[in-house]
Amino acid sequence: MKTLTATQQDILSAYQFRHAAKEFDSSRKISKSDFDFILETGRLSPSSFGFEPWRFVIVQNPEIREKLRPYAWGAQKQLPTASHFVLLLSRLPQDMGAASDYIQGMMQEVQQLPAEVAAGKGVMYDKFLRTDFGLWGNERAMFEWSSRQTYLALGNMMTAAAQIGIDSCPIEGFDKKEIERILTEEGIMDPAHFGISCMAAFGYRLKEPRPKTRQSAEQVIQWV
Repeated sequence: MKTLTATQQDILSAYQFRHAAKEFDSSRKISKSDFDFILETGRLSPSSFGFEPWRFVIVQNPEIREKLRPYAWGAQKQLPTASHFVLLLSRLPQDMGAASDYIQGMMQEVQQLPAEVAAGKGVMYDKFLRTDFGLWGNERAMFEWSSRQTYLALGNMMTAAAQIGIDSCPIEGFDKKEIERILTEEGIMDPAHFGISCMAAFGYRLKEPRPKTRQSAEQVIQWV
């Protein structure tokens, strides 16, 4: 490998620094400006067709964290100790159809596409859902496809955090049905439009992690 530039080395150093922190130093809090920066990298993340099927819910209320804890076995130490705890919600299938109010609104109001361009993109998107990926009509597949978009934002937020010395942990260890029930009862999530995709905790590590382990480049990269 050729000599890396300073920027390249800084980026790789952040990837070496990042690990799934199981417990955080609860006495240390992320500053508002730093967490706003992390959230902005999530907001600016790419998504399929640019439709942003996500919502980021930051749970700082300790009582709500405790209500979530019995149903989040993968976040037992993170929920009470993380500086910031994020729930990544994903749009449900009824919002993701080509003719839905949400998709039409995204094309017209957010992307500000001319009417004829929006119409053409809608046709292409509908074909993608029905034929290319065969998602339409399968609610679970549609939700999982939307959830995959949230993971793009999650990865960017974790990398951005690592670049400024902040730790994180992505979390899938939870009872989806029960977490959604609590979020609905608390008025946090509208179950007609959203479901939970994943969770992420952010803060400062309590302990140093063991050395990072990964497969070699030869095992995971194939050139053809």
